[in-house]
Amino acid sequence: MKTGNDLGRDSVPSLVLKLAIPTMVAQFVNVLYSIIDRMYIGHIQGYGDLALAGAGVCGPIVTLLSSFGTLVGLGGSIQMSIRMGEGNTKKARQILSNSLLLLTLFSAVLTVLFLMIKGQLLRWFGASEQTFAYANTYLTIYTMGTFFALMAVGLNYFINCQGFPVIGMTTVLIGTICNIILDPVFIFGLDLGIAGAAVATVISQFLSCSFALAFLSFSKKVPIGISFGQYSLKVIGKILSIGLSPFLILASDNVLLIATNTVLQKYGGNQGDFLITTATIVQSYMLLITSPMLGISGGTQALISFNYGAANTRRVRDAEKYSLLLCFGFTTFMFIVTRFLPVHFIRLFTSNAEISRLSVWGIGVFTIAIIPLSLQYVLVDGLTAMERTKTALSLSLFRKSFYVLLVFLLPLIRKEATAVFYAQPIADLTASTISTIVFLLVFRKHLERREAAFRKNETAAI
Repeated sequence: MKTGNDLGRDSVPSLVLKLAIPTMVAQFVNVLYSIIDRMYIGHIQGYGDLALAGAGVCGPIVTLLSSFGTLVGLGGSIQMSIRMGEGNTKKARQILSNSLLLLTLFSAVLTVLFLMIKGQLLRWFGASEQTFAYANTYLTIYTMGTFFALMAVGLNYFINCQGFPVIGMTTVLIGTICNIILDPVFIFGLDLGIAGAAVATVISQFLSCSFALAFLSFSKKVPIGISFGQYSLKVIGKILSIGLSPFLILASDNVLLIATNTVLQKYGGNQGDFLITTATIVQSYMLLITSPMLGISGGTQALISFNYGAANTRRVRDAEKYSLLLCFGFTTFMFIVTRFLPVHFIRLFTSNAEISRLSVWGIGVFTIAIIPLSLQYVLVDGLTAMERTKTALSLSLFRKSFYVLLVFLLPLIRKEATAVFYAQPIADLTASTISTIVFLLVFRKHLERREAAFRKNETAAI
């Protein structure tokens, strides 16, 4: 029975579905877990609200840690896919070996560094005297499991890029399902409170990491397995240069959260906390849309990179086209569903009628431009998959920089804190338009240069 996918020969529409759907599911389940995890913590007897606030402070720091797994995983897997497309399995094996070394080094350095500066980080991200102890407990335990977290995230990219998206999805599901099961056991059954939530998370990441390592080490189905040696500073530099764009994109998300909360607190007056709670609910809902979108665009990167490496530009164009169609279909569906779903979603977080009312309005505003946002996700990730990382990074950082600018300007113009919510659709629509224009200007020429370089290399080899 065929378990992998031939990225160079199988039908492109079929491959887009086979690669994107499992990644979409994995992303969605991850979001679902984070929501359920916060629900468990919030129900800890006696101090649930403070513990939830402490865990919330840790959220951006945890995201920053895991983004280093993306830095190496995505940077290395794109390089490996291109080399596999060229038929250079020796180079592909070297890239995986160097990526494994990088993940190990980053894990060691980040564990020591974050344990040393976690107090300053927590205060910077908003921990108060009341919430610091809970945040510190959670982050200390989580940081001790950094190796498992980075390996689980990073190695999964190398599973997906070799045509095994279902195995990649399984890696995520193992950790997520175990976490959902273990949370109540450690939090309530063993009465460990927020420390139990962190322990459950580390154990779950260990299981995901072990599964990914075992598959890449022992499975006879995977073309390029884990090996050691052939370490090269040049290869490491290339991995980091490709992965830098998605790393900065993920890491800069924290800046958006800090800016939004700061402005809401400043202009909200005595309603500041109320507005931040609303913004947290609205942003949580947006993750139900943007995370699967990331699954679609990220899931098809291996297909694009492989065929880009093989200079099969027709398949690259088709991959972009069908990925965009799938993303359009998903965002259109979510745009319609959003007109009915938010009320039920908001009830998971609050029973406060005023917060619920404002959250429904905020979700409606945030999702105005989600259909054109498909262009931003698919086209920018497509450029990254074709090694056009500087262009992709510039387009992504423009969207986020423009968003931050709007966050500070809109309340001044409209004289009310809730104007902040309009920053999302305005930034999304503007950035999507600019990204589309830039993509159309560079895409064809970039593929033509790839074809010319490939023919030149073939001629030199003869």
